[in-house]
Amino acid sequence: MKYKLLNFARQLALTLLVIWTVVSLVTLLIELVPGTPATTILGETATAEQIANFNQKHGLDRPAFFFSIDSEKGFAWNGTNNRYLEYWSNLLRGDLGTSFRTDRPVLDMILERYPATIKLALAAMLVAVGIAIPLGVLAGRNKNGIVDNIASFVALLGISLPTFVIGPFLVYIFAVKLGWFSPTGSLYPEDIVLPAVTLGAALSAILTRMVRSSVIEELGEDYVRTARAKGLSERKVVYKHVLKNGLIPVVTVLGLQLGVLLAGAIITEKIFSWQGLGLLLLEDGIAKRDYRLVQGCVLVISVTYIVANTLTDFVYKRLDPRIRLS
Repeated sequence: MKYKLLNFARQLALTLLVIWTVVSLVTLLIELVPGTPATTILGETATAEQIANFNQKHGLDRPAFFFSIDSEKGFAWNGTNNRYLEYWSNLLRGDLGTSFRTDRPVLDMILERYPATIKLALAAMLVAVGIAIPLGVLAGRNKNGIVDNIASFVALLGISLPTFVIGPFLVYIFAVKLGWFSPTGSLYPEDIVLPAVTLGAALSAILTRMVRSSVIEELGEDYVRTARAKGLSERKVVYKHVLKNGLIPVVTVLGLQLGVLLAGAIITEKIFSWQGLGLLLLEDGIAKRDYRLVQGCVLVISVTYIVANTLTDFVYKRLDPRIRLS
């Protein structure tokens, strides 16, 4: 019991450290980018008085961090009167701040877009699993055969082509030429098909190679020969025994890739104008220099990635009870 509590405390401390590091680095980077939110949001024609009022309203007239380095004044300690400390103080109370551009709570804006991104990520994962498991099993059962060569070629193609190539290609074929889907938007159920395939293509390629390798390795184990000797059909041997054991590393990759899908959805959401968290971060956050919105989006993505990893560990232990014993 004591060991479990210590392990939980260590994991919690590590989680908080990761979140703090990620958000702090993002804060530092957006502060270093040339330009200011006032000129970006108000425009180049804004007067000095309008810019001053904007900065005062959003606290941008105060130092960004605990210290600052000026070419003329050198190192200067700013004390506790800085935006960085204020942000974390508000965050501990559950306040992500307000958007510079819309004056709306950042949390509300994220909650409006977040379900769309989760929906897209899960759909992309279903596409990847739906392609990878059957194709990987067929390739593993027919090692060095025609199916295996085709699967290897498809997997290599999926890994090699980035989303900004696959996305426009799918739009051209299935939206422009065939007219089956809308090229952009997220209003109708069928609008998710092209973004999900685009986002899940690379993951399906990775999973196909992993499933193939796992099936080939498991087919050489003693329990497979025993199952066959008992008269079990090849289908039962593969899908009931081999695939169950072979899915353990696949589940690990799936959990880790959920965070990658959320981050990679930024490009996909931009291509298809999918109204998710990635598009919010890119167009309303980074493009508009909306510091609070960028920090909030990065924080949510980081927490989602950590939660996905935790759930992966849980499922991993359920699939392989030996992990709990170790």
